[in-house]
Amino acid sequence: MENLVAEILKPLIEQRADPYIIKHADGYYYFTASVPQYDRIELRRSKTIAGLAGADKVSVWRKPDVGPYSELVWAPELHYNQGAWYVYFAAAPSREIKHKLFQHRMYAIRNVHPNPLEGEWEFMGQVDTGIDTFCLDATTFTHHGQLYYLWAQKDVAIEGNSNLYIAPMKTPWEIGGKPVMLSKPEFDWEIRGFWVNEGPSVLKRNGKIFISYSASATDENYAMGLLWADENADLLDPASWNKSATPVLQTCFEHGVYGPGHNSFTYGDDDEVLLVYHARTYTEIIGDPLWNPDRHTYVKPLRWDAQGMPVFGRPSVA
Repeated sequence: MENLVAEILKPLIEQRADPYIIKHADGYYYFTASVPQYDRIELRRSKTIAGLAGADKVSVWRKPDVGPYSELVWAPELHYNQGAWYVYFAAAPSREIKHKLFQHRMYAIRNVHPNPLEGEWEFMGQVDTGIDTFCLDATTFTHHGQLYYLWAQKDVAIEGNSNLYIAPMKTPWEIGGKPVMLSKPEFDWEIRGFWVNEGPSVLKRNGKIFISYSASATDENYAMGLLWADENADLLDPASWNKSATPVLQTCFEHGVYGPGHNSFTYGDDDEVLLVYHARTYTEIIGDPLWNPDRHTYVKPLRWDAQGMPVFGRPSVA
């Protein structure tokens, strides 16, 4: 039984939403996340996860003052694909172009230096999905030698703000096939405040491909769901995927950890899977929750049941 007193979690890094931690072959952990100002991409690295909290912060890319990607830099992810580092992120155009916010599109930058905190970052342009609508939260993964792109995007024919899509990649910055929708908001816990499926993250374990994702508004209603498929299934066939009807991680009112979500997975000692996510520690948010900076990065072990399915537990307890 959980020791609910001794194991109450504290944030690893404060005021960093949409956290992404990658453990690279060089032995370092690399961290990136949305910064409260939404104006840059920031990286840090450490030999330990705990060390990321105090590691030097290096700004590797800053948004321009105007243009199609000059506002609201959201949810960067750092990936090492085909011999180079890439950061995938979403950004919105300046108001003089669209006259309103939240018109995000997805972009990529590349660095061939072994250490992504050094070297030069090259802007690779928009990652065009072939659908010109609001999109964000891209991640990538390789399976059976194929690089895949996984993200959230709005379909004007489907009620809601965003659905989850997958496509093969031609290069690490170009889509190589037609997007396939894997999930849309449909359950009650996915449509609280906003109809949202976003923030996908991929984990391969126990003969399965798991996709975690986040749903609902970014306040205490934010929660995480789960898709899964057999590792030998056709990942581009929606019928290959199962979807949990209930959230796998949600607010813990008892211990005051609210709206957990937008997670990533990394690895600790002995290949232990660690769950990385953000959450808030209070609900009395003034104004739009988007502008509140107090979404903090948490890290905890992921557990497993007898059937090889992940057990996320509570966001407040290790």
